[in-house]
Amino acid sequence: MLGFLTTSDGGGCGQVVAWGLSSLLKGPSLQVASCLAQRHAHACVPEHAAGAPVPASGLPGPAPAASRALPPAVQGGLHGQEDCCASRAGAHMALPAAQLPAAIAGMCPLQSGLAAGAPQHREHAGWWLGVGVGSCLLLQPTRAPRKHALRVLDMTGLLDDGVEQDPGTMSMWDCTAAVARTCIAQQQGGTTEPGLAPIPVEVRVDLRVNRASYAFLREALRSSVGSPLRLCCRDLRAEDLPMRNTVALLQLLDAGCLRRVDLRFNNLGLRGLSVIIPHVARFQHLASLRLHYVHGDSRQPSVDGEDNFRYFLAQMGRFTCLRELSMGSSLLSGRLDQLLSTLQSPLESLELAFCALLPEDLRFLAQSPHAVRLKKLDLSGNDLSGSQLEPFQGLLQAAAATLLHLELTECQLADTQLLATLPVLTRCTSLRYLGLYGNPLSMAGLKELLRDSVVQAELRTVVHPFPVDCYEGLPWPPPASVLLEASINEEKFARVEAELHQLLLASGRAHVLWTTDIYGRLAADYFSL
Repeated sequence: MLGFLTTSDGGGCGQVVAWGLSSLLKGPSLQVASCLAQRHAHACVPEHAAGAPVPASGLPGPAPAASRALPPAVQGGLHGQEDCCASRAGAHMALPAAQLPAAIAGMCPLQSGLAAGAPQHREHAGWWLGVGVGSCLLLQPTRAPRKHALRVLDMTGLLDDGVEQDPGTMSMWDCTAAVARTCIAQQQGGTTEPGLAPIPVEVRVDLRVNRASYAFLREALRSSVGSPLRLCCRDLRAEDLPMRNTVALLQLLDAGCLRRVDLRFNNLGLRGLSVIIPHVARFQHLASLRLHYVHGDSRQPSVDGEDNFRYFLAQMGRFTCLRELSMGSSLLSGRLDQLLSTLQSPLESLELAFCALLPEDLRFLAQSPHAVRLKKLDLSGNDLSGSQLEPFQGLLQAAAATLLHLELTECQLADTQLLATLPVLTRCTSLRYLGLYGNPLSMAGLKELLRDSVVQAELRTVVHPFPVDCYEGLPWPPPASVLLEASINEEKFARVEAELHQLLLASGRAHVLWTTDIYGRLAADYFSL
């Protein structure tokens, strides 16, 4: 039988999950549970094939009459579940957070039952209840048969970049801390009810770590080895972490679980990366690798640098499932062909922001097997205004059939370059997102883009720059730093916004967002495309 609760309390979610995980070891009657932080709390229960309640045995006292019938909001709130095990176990019914106290007052068991079409073994019907009030979560297990015990708790999907964080959701930091505390506590003094052997639970999580939390998380990962709570990290994000600490964490992760490694603000350089990359390459199911500040500039070669770069390339050739590669702020001038040629399969997402790309880099990419598979491309910070413009247009042409997300922030694209690129840009008919912030475009250029993009029916978001018309006394061509820091004439910009809005309305595209807010619109994650 399947049942689960998802809570949305941002301030106390760490306590919520820690409480719940320690209770799970006593053997609740679930097969799969999800604990995704959302804006509403959801209590999910199985739906009986015939719609009638199934007697639950072994409960601590009879259920009060008020709890024997599900509220109308529950009966009408059927939700799906992506997990195939969950979909077989039972239907999901959503209960709004406001109605939780009435539905579960007194820790009463919710109506128990079987899923429609499922084998009707009533003697195995169990129950599970979660209460989310403030920062408290209680998970009540049953003495259900072992084959109905919880096996997997999925707490992944808590993506949090620290920008516009929703106060009603649980962040990756909260989740990481909660899971770590629970694993350590379980290893140091976890107990189970007499007669109930602890049933191993696989806890799937996305982990975020920095210098301050490293020791704590390392201890948690060590504690989960051989523990009833087995941590299975899906996405690892390490920020400002020394090389040796990064290696130590990678050595503790399950090679069969990890799909993404994201190393941010670590400034590893080629030397540090050559130490870390073999530990990353052992994750054969890795689909996303995000590295930054890898200095491989051929303009300043050195013997050590060349050796490290060759070793890095050799290790990159070990990945068999890699689909996303991000090398932001890495000096790859004239080296892109060497990097991409080592990969065993084509990429679908490639981020090369501020990589000082040369025309030959873009030309190689346009002719490579990667171009025709790209869904996401980020060339921010690369100057596309001169000799790079033509090979860039060739790259767009090659990727036109598949490209969904294109980021060109601070690429020195003025009206002349934009207008020359529009014919090929508008062939990207599946494009959903276009980022042009920080480019010296005028109002006339933006209007031309808006008119021509009418053929792009899938386009939903355009992040555009403040038009150069709205600045006073700009040097020409204006450096990106000036565009980002100079004052805007607010009255002029208000008129620009109004005119763009009217043009969108007139073309029947009021649903398309044109904005200058680069922080409020997080870039689409590859796995969500």
